[in-house]
Amino acid sequence: MIRLFLLVLGISTMVVPQLSQAQQIGKVAVIYKEGQPTVVMWRRIADQVEKETQGRVQLKVYPNGQLGGEKEVAEGMRLGSIQAADSTVATLTAWVPEGALFDLPFVFRDRKHIEKVTSGPIGEDYKRKYDAQGFHVLGYIVYGSRDLVSRSAVAKPEDIKGHKMRVLQSPLHIKVWQTLGTEPVPIPITEAYSALDTGVVDLMDMTTDGYEALKLYEVAPYLIETNHIWSIGAVMVAKKFWDNLTVADQAVVQKAANEAIPFFNTLQAETGSAALNRTRDKGAKISQTSREVWQQAMLPVWREWADKVGGAAAIDAIIKTP
Repeated sequence: MIRLFLLVLGISTMVVPQLSQAQQIGKVAVIYKEGQPTVVMWRRIADQVEKETQGRVQLKVYPNGQLGGEKEVAEGMRLGSIQAADSTVATLTAWVPEGALFDLPFVFRDRKHIEKVTSGPIGEDYKRKYDAQGFHVLGYIVYGSRDLVSRSAVAKPEDIKGHKMRVLQSPLHIKVWQTLGTEPVPIPITEAYSALDTGVVDLMDMTTDGYEALKLYEVAPYLIETNHIWSIGAVMVAKKFWDNLTVADQAVVQKAANEAIPFFNTLQAETGSAALNRTRDKGAKISQTSREVWQQAMLPVWREWADKVGGAAAIDAIIKTP
């Protein structure tokens, strides 16, 4: 009997370490189709994590919106049905309203400025805010900027006053274009082409790759590189999934993200630039404008939204980041 007890005890002792290293399998939701930069980024992360953890941690990538849109995915992460995703910080304002700070017009100068802000104290502070809501942010990415698209030439803010502007159904976006004197018209993106073609609206804003994909250059041949609002994303895993990883495996996941994020930012910038060049070849008229003039026109929006995004000091901290 004693020998049998010792045998059972020995088997139990051998099993315990195996249980502590239980395999963690996570679903990664990506709204874009196969081959797009975000999918490429997540596949790089997944491959590296599986290799360096010897299969203890596996991330299964589901592209093309298979697991839902951004809001549904974020809710799924909080509920535990999805373990990882990238999302615009604009979507996450449903849980962290102060994140609208990153969506304010003309607060960022360029991609390098964004990377400096999000990798510094401001970005770290917001990581803690997202973490408290169930999103463990591994880092931030830059999807691109929104530019002004028009049926006619535009050089300065006064040129768009009185015109009808297709806008996102967002209080902030509506306020931006009202402040600039346009008549905002919320129209689904699927109807944007026909609205511009028929003159229902004269203007809209869009990323360069979206401008090409929707063939908007056919009905709104003027693209003014205002870069007024940058689309910033959070690369994240569900807090519960993260907490279930060992410290060593957490380090592997973080390392994989740290290496994949710069790769994504470079790839996404190249993709947007290539799209812009192709639309130019197809007749689009690309122009630049004075950023300072447009930024000055946005001061009323900054003042009105300051209290909602952490105060004027938060906006000032971004502006003064070198």
